[in-house]
This record gives sequence, C-alpha cells and structure tokens, in this order.
Amino acid sequence: MNNNFKMPVILIGNSFKYEVEATLKLFFHENRFSFSDNINDAQGDNYVIASVKNNRKISADIMLNGRSSSLSGNLGTGADKDYTEHELCRLIYRILKELTGIRPPWGLMTGIRPVKKFVELMKQGMSKEQIYDKLSQKYEISPKKLNIGYITAVNQLPILDGINRNAASLYVSIPFCPTRCSYCSFVSHSMNSAIKLIPDYVMALCRELEITAKIVKETNTKIDTIYFGGGTPTSITANDLKIIMECVYKNFNLDEIREYSVEAGRPDTITEEKLRVIKELGAKRISVNPQTLNDDVLRVIGRKHTGEDAIKAFELARKIGFNNINTDLIAGLPAESTKSFKNTLDRITELEPESITVHTLTLKRAATLFENGSENNDNPASEMVDYSIDKLISSGYLPYYMYRQKNTIDNLENIGYAKKGFESCYNIFIMDETQTILGAGCAASTKLVYPDGKISRIHNYKFPYEYIKQFDKLMEKKKETIECLKKISFLTQK
Repeated sequence: MNNNFKMPVILIGNSFKYEVEATLKLFFHENRFSFSDNINDAQGDNYVIASVKNNRKISADIMLNGRSSSLSGNLGTGADKDYTEHELCRLIYRILKELTGIRPPWGLMTGIRPVKKFVELMKQGMSKEQIYDKLSQKYEISPKKLNIGYITAVNQLPILDGINRNAASLYVSIPFCPTRCSYCSFVSHSMNSAIKLIPDYVMALCRELEITAKIVKETNTKIDTIYFGGGTPTSITANDLKIIMECVYKNFNLDEIREYSVEAGRPDTITEEKLRVIKELGAKRISVNPQTLNDDVLRVIGRKHTGEDAIKAFELARKIGFNNINTDLIAGLPAESTKSFKNTLDRITELEPESITVHTLTLKRAATLFENGSENNDNPASEMVDYSIDKLISSGYLPYYMYRQKNTIDNLENIGYAKKGFESCYNIFIMDETQTILGAGCAASTKLVYPDGKISRIHNYKFPYEYIKQFDKLMEKKKETIECLKKISFLTQK
C-alpha cells in the first residue's frame, strides 16, 4: 500500500475510531484510514470491518492484499465500553499478526506512557510476577518489554513519590534551529527564515515570563524545575539567550529549584560563550545531542556538524564545569548500520555523561523523511535498541523514563537512562503527567494538573509570527491559569 492510499475501516455498532486506528498503526505506520459505518465501503483488496452487536458479540473481518481473515467473540453480560473496545481491538490485533507476520513488541498496548501501567499496578501492591502476568495477558507484551518497563517503573517510583503537587515546572520554548533535520516534525524554524523575527520573539517571550512569574507569586506557587527546549535554544545568539535567562533569573525564585535544564542541543550551535551564559545564570543540566557520531548519517539527516564536533562540544561543556550532561541518540536513522550505532553508543558511554537518552526513529508525516518511509522497512532499529538496553544497564545507567510515539520503527520506544541521582525530574513529570507545567513561548503548552488527576491544557500559538502578532490575545488565556493554580493550591492545602 502506498502513502496516499486510505484503507477503509467500517465500524458497525460502535464508535471506537481512536483505539481501532491506534491498533492498526501498530502494523501500518505509514498508512491513513477512512472511517465509515457503511458496510458497502468494504471494497477492494484492503479493508477492515469491526462490529459490535447488541453489546455482546464482537467480530473483526480484515482483507489485506487480497487475503482475508475473520475472528469473533462473545462478551457476555455487563461488558462496559472500555472492555468491549479492548476486546474488539484484540481481535483486529490477532488477525493482523497472522496476515502480516509482524509481532509488535509492546503487543496491543497503545498510548505514549507504558510505564504508567506498571506504576499503577505497583502502587496497588502487586508483585513483579503478578504485574507481568496481568500485562502479558491483557496486552500480549513481549518478555523483553515487560522487563524494561518494570525496571523503568522501579527507578521512577521514588521520584514520583517525592513530587510536590502544589508546585509547578516551567517550560521555556525557543523554537529555532540552524536547519531542519529530515526526521524532525517539531514546530521549529530555521534561522535563515526566522532570523528577522528573533528580536520581537525574545521581547514577547520575556513579557510572557514576567506575566507568568507574577501569576506564580499571586497564587503562591513554587517553581520546582525549569526546562529550556525548542527547537534548539542555543540557535540564538549568546546575548539573546542571556536576555531570556536573565529574565527568568530576575522574575522567578531560583533558590529552591530542584532542577534547571537547557537543551544546548546541536553541537554546531554550542559555543563557549553560550555555555558560560547558561552556567552563570543558573542552569546546571544541559543536553548535547549528536544523535549519531557517524558523519555519513549526519549528512543524510541534514546535520551540518561532524561526530568529532559533538565530542568537542561535550568536552567543552565539561571544561566549563558542567557535571550533569545528557546526550541524545537516535536508533534507526537512515544509512545507520547496527555496527555504526554500536560504535556511537560505545564512544558516548566512554565520555561518561550523566544521562543518555536513546530515541527510536519515528516517521512523522510532517517530517521530510516520511516521504521515504518504505525505505525503512528493513531498518535494524530493534537490534540497536536491544544493544542499548544491555550496554547502558551494564555500564551503570538505569532507565528512568520512557515514552512511545505513533509511527515509530518496529513499534519501539524512547528511553532515558541516567546514573543514580541524575534522573531528570522534569522528564518524569511531563511523561507521567503528575505535576503542573507552565509553558512560555511559541508552541508551548501549559498543563494544569489537579489533585484529583484532572488535566486542563492551554496551548500557545504554534508559529513565532502568530505568537508575536496575537500576543495580547494569547495572554488573556492566563486568566484560566490563575484560577486553576488557585484551585490547585486550595485543594492541595485542604
């Protein structure tokens, strides 16, 4: 099937579009789907029919490249919506395993936060064996993924237990990059096209930070962690970075900040001057993100630096005094072999960063690389991920946070590893959705987390010109933030 084909999916007696599509995506990363409730749309060599009759009988009929298969089942009495949806998706999953030969390592578990399932069961007092049994029966997860999910949850739980739920974290967005990498789908903007917007953007961002700081003081909210992301924050000049970080320094109480991170990011943007600005204005944790040390692969993905440039940037950060450095790598990049990935990981491990994050290539529709998606069908990403798990754990790095994305090669995951005591609290909080995140800047989101688990989101404009032009209108949304923070403070202190 080509990227433009939309597979007909006919839902009879149900409206389980989201979860059915998520299940199909486990097998068809690059495909789109057209949903209807008309059985006459089931035509051609590829279609799916998912039926629920009288809330008791479920069936799935699938035609794939001219081959058909069907399964059905009885739910019995009293089956609720969630159970019905899950069991219907299980039928689809089992048929597609048979027709495609694909065995998704996470089984039919969808969603981006698999570790939450483990944490929830641990908090219920279940043993390791009970957790493995329950999750393998419900989701058909492979033993390898059960193991890495459980270990991650074990390392994460003490940090989750220590959360100050009356506090909030601050996310600062600098949505610019030197160039756009072929795998990237983030709303970031190349310096060539956006450079004229930067002075106004810096001014607007500082205004929003001042407004946010005022709200924090009015609602007696403590800032727990700060994270500068993007884009690549170090794409802008040292002076512009200094202006923004000075604004944070002057307007927020940094005395009790548990963690302050800046994604220094791409090695071709890192300079001694920028690193000194970051260090002098309070950030103690940075990321240097080579993605790979293979120069041929770097050229393919559109990077303008070499592997050696990444090593030098890391060493420069050490020289200046950073003792909490993360490095990001990507398994499954185009033109990357298992051998060259292993060489990269081995060399990075020799540098002894405090944390290493291993992402798996994801084919996002907004990324240039998506157009060549079929070329990744024989991608050795799973071999790379397996090697990284063994290598990093044996080298003293423990997995502490994890997330999954749609369209990831081989249905794999992204894992953050850290030496003991160097886990990023911000990464855990945003993945587990257990603490309020106040977003500032273009494309940033504010995530307000209530004590009862309810979550309210406020989204900033995606593009710098919108953010600048509609700034006053955007700031009207801060009224909701004020009211929510007051309620969170009141409910937490009761």
